[in-house]
Amino acid sequence: MSDGAPNGRGNRTRGESIAAIERATGLAWNEWLTHFDSHGAAQLGHAEIARIARAAMREGLTNPDWWAQAVAIAYEQHTGLRVPGQSSSGTFRVSASRTLTLDRDAAVSAWVSAHGQVAEHLGHAVTGARDSRTEKRTFYRFDLEGAGRIEVSGTPNAKDSAKTTLGVSHEGLADGERIEEWRAHWKGLLAEL
Repeated sequence: MSDGAPNGRGNRTRGESIAAIERATGLAWNEWLTHFDSHGAAQLGHAEIARIARAAMREGLTNPDWWAQAVAIAYEQHTGLRVPGQSSSGTFRVSASRTLTLDRDAAVSAWVSAHGQVAEHLGHAVTGARDSRTEKRTFYRFDLEGAGRIEVSGTPNAKDSAKTTLGVSHEGLADGERIEEWRAHWKGLLAEL
């Protein structure tokens, strides 16, 4: 299997992403690169690259659509089509999560109780706070003036129904300059719960 080395390209893909992709898909990274190159993927958009990846997923793989997205993003980072943290729209995103021994509604409620009244995050005013619930997840969302959108989600743990993964996903950052600052901020707030 590959170590995620650049292979002569401007590789900015995280090594841990490559190792996880190789383990899950059963294909070495250089095999993925050859596959994408044979389909002219460097000239395609994200959706097309993800379709190429999905078509190559092995039978029986759990969450093949998710892995197709992960492989497509890693390829885009590897070829310089995007850098880590950058979405397919060109904006940047960051996320953090923590496992809590609460159900999904209680986990999101704990976030709202602890941080829902905060008027700003790192100098950006909170607007449009709202909550919602689907069959699988509970959400609390808000916007940050000049700094994108935040989604706090509670997702039940598949292996232990007494636990929930509480995630903070921050999308819409104009550049990647403050990604690590934002990541530390969200991790710090999660740690307080």
